[in-house]
Parts: sequence; structure tokens; C-alpha cells
Amino acid sequence: MTEQRDTMLDRIGRWLAERLETESSGYQPYTPSDPATLYRMLRPGDVLLVEGNRRISAAIKYLTQSTWSHSALYVGDVMDEDDGNGRRKRLVEVNLGTGCIAVPIEKYATYNTRICRPVGLTPTDRHTVVEFMIDRIGLRYDNKNIIDMARYFLPAPPVPVRWRRRMIEFGSGDPTRAICSTLIAEAFQHIRYPILPEITLAPGRARAASDYSRREILHIRHHSLYTPRDFDLSPYFEVVKPTLAFGFDYKRLNWHEPDAGKGPPVPPAEPLAVEG
Repeated sequence: MTEQRDTMLDRIGRWLAERLETESSGYQPYTPSDPATLYRMLRPGDVLLVEGNRRISAAIKYLTQSTWSHSALYVGDVMDEDDGNGRRKRLVEVNLGTGCIAVPIEKYATYNTRICRPVGLTPTDRHTVVEFMIDRIGLRYDNKNIIDMARYFLPAPPVPVRWRRRMIEFGSGDPTRAICSTLIAEAFQHIRYPILPEITLAPGRARAASDYSRREILHIRHHSLYTPRDFDLSPYFEVVKPTLAFGFDYKRLNWHEPDAGKGPPVPPAEPLAVEG
């Protein structure tokens, strides 16, 4: 009897996960990523943030008040495996329903992305972070956590600001990391690399300015509450922009010129002064 109940819950869970992972319509990236440029720029241990377009992405963006709803860790060329189309797998990520998997960079060629780089990692710690993620490939999400998944069907869950991050935490325990950033946060915590500022009043040390921020940081020390946004906001991760790193000269940009004969756009007339 118990086995039948578990099987039914698992089926319902898979159905919910598939619906949450379906893509939303109408997504148009401003600056889609070029896989070749990303490959030249990325280093093992870098965190790639993604502006996702899945149904669950809308809820994560709302709850975190951020553009970024997904994250993956770049592991480099250590895995001799491709996706069946000749594209080598260089990213490790966690997805709802499928769990921890390896994917090629090309998967995010049509998405807005951001590179967040941990600064000053030793070669040993960089290797440890990469191996931590690779060793967890195959870790699957427990699809029986139906309540955890069901709350994400509302793109803007009606909860107060102070409770939104708590809502992101999946409460089943072992090991259900449906939010991609939690496993990455655990990897960096494994080598004791900071993500958010320390709670300290020492001069010259990074710290949160408000009491609310300090309470939040204290609360999310556990890896299960980290979100993609935290790597972007972290003072210990450098934001790397490929278009700038490879040399940017605004003088070489090709701007759209107005049609011949029309002349430059006419500025709006100044308002007439009224004496009175």
C-alpha cells in the first residue's frame, strides 16, 4: 500500500516538475551570449548566471527581485563527454526534476548571461570546487516534494518581502537542491570561500549596512538559501563582461545613420517664456 502511494506521489511530482520546467513564451534577450566568446572568457570555478525563461524562473525572479533565475558552474574541459551533437559539456547545473547534470555552454546561446568569478582562488581550491560539482552529477531531486513545487506555480507569490527568501528554501531535507545556486553555494562553503559579507563592525571590512540586511545574511548562512542573485551582489565575486575584457573601443562602433536628405533629428522646441 505504501509503495503504491509513493509511486503515485512520484508521478504527480514529475508532472509538476515538467510543467515548471516548460519555457515561457515571448522571451527576447537583449544581449544573447556567444558560446565561443564565453568559452574564451570562462575559467573553471566561474559561476554563470542565466536569465531563465521557464515557468519557475518568473517566481524566482520575483522572490529574489533579480534578473537572474538560474546559475551553473563552469568546470572547463575536465569531462570528456558531449551532448550527442558534438558540443562538449563544460557546465554543471541543477534543474528541477532532473537534478544535477552536465550541459554544454551552447545551451545558453540565446539567453542573457553574466559571469561571476571568485577572486584569488588557489589552484587546489579551484580544483576542489570543480570536483565537488562533478562528483554530484546524477544527484536527483525528490519529485515527491509536491508542496515545495506547487508554490512556484504563482509567478508572483503573495508573500511579504521579509519572507520571500524563506519561501525559496525547499524544506524536505535530504538532498533536495531544486534551486540551482544552492549546490554551487555548498561547493564554495566547502572550501570556506565567502559569498555574502561578514557580519562585522571592524574598520575596513565588508559588512551589511542595515540591521535588516545583517539579519538576512545571518539567516542565509546555510547553503540551501543562496540564490543566483547572491553571486552577482557578492563583494567577493568579480563580474566579468567579455565585451570589455577583449578590448572595447566605442569609436569603432557602427551607428545607424539617418536616411539621406532627412538630416539629423530636430530637437524639441524650447518652451516659450510667459511674462506675468
